[in-house]
Amino acid sequence: MGVISGETWNPLKLHFQMRNVRERLAKSLVEKGVLTTEKQSFLLFDMTAHPLTDSSEKQRLVQRLQDSLLERWSNDWRRMSRRMLALILLAHAADVLENTLSSLSDERYDTACSRSRSLLDADPELESAKVTTPAEEVIWAVLAAFNRS
Repeated sequence: MGVISGETWNPLKLHFQMRNVRERLAKSLVEKGVLTTEKQSFLLFDMTAHPLTDSSEKQRLVQRLQDSLLERWSNDWRRMSRRMLALILLAHAADVLENTLSSLSDERYDTACSRSRSLLDADPELESAKVTTPAEEVIWAVLAAFNRS
């Protein structure tokens, strides 16, 4: 019931909400066999981690992300797949976008970074005015929320 209440979607508490979503996703992925659960010991405390059971799926996702910024790039986000657009924006919000591009050559890395930067520097308020589907509206609303926090 908490998911439907206004408290859950309070933009001022986005950090806490995202942590809860991350924990629930990790639990579901452990149940499906995509992730495992293990304790990692740090100097002062132990922390639960969820490493992948099969790293080939991660590599496939990294490859799709790289391809979307290089081989399948279009200068207009409206011609992009909604899933790829969401993946790029969420990879940026999770602070893993740069890591996914690090295996590229210098020239390809620069190209992918400049293309992602042009997308990420877009004003979500202006872009949301151009949407044609509810999914696009949600994507830009999420980016706007991440940009505020």
